[in-house]
Amino acid sequence: MRATTVLAVLLTLCASGVGAQEGLRSYVIVGDAIPDSLTGKAGDAARGRAIVADRSRGLCLLCHSAPIPDERFQGNLASDLAGAGTRWTAGQLRLRLVDASRLKADTIMPSYYRLDDLQRVARTFAGKPVLDARQIEDVVAYLASLKQ
Repeated sequence: MRATTVLAVLLTLCASGVGAQEGLRSYVIVGDAIPDSLTGKAGDAARGRAIVADRSRGLCLLCHSAPIPDERFQGNLASDLAGAGTRWTAGQLRLRLVDASRLKADTIMPSYYRLDDLQRVARTFAGKPVLDARQIEDVVAYLASLKQ
């Protein structure tokens, strides 16, 4: 990695406070990805699928469609999750889940692992992320497994 790239990443991290949010594990953004697992290990794809399909936890199917035929009424506002594992790396998926606004400021995708600068946060989520680090890794594992 070139020194200018490292410097740019460090300046971004300092400005954004990544890792400074109490209760969240620190992470490093490299380009358009968080290359390292938030937990230090791979997630479980079966648990990730359950989170994606769960309309009270992940809420993914509110906007996305996914290859989960037993779930009716899937969204069409965002990309189809089928083939996500061929379009994005695990690190790219991780950043999209953690904080998609780092890639597109006006996204409607929620920041699932962020606490700062949020607006209109429900009381049940105040002071805690929507998904914890393990759940993020589980969803990453599931999405990365979607190759078709």
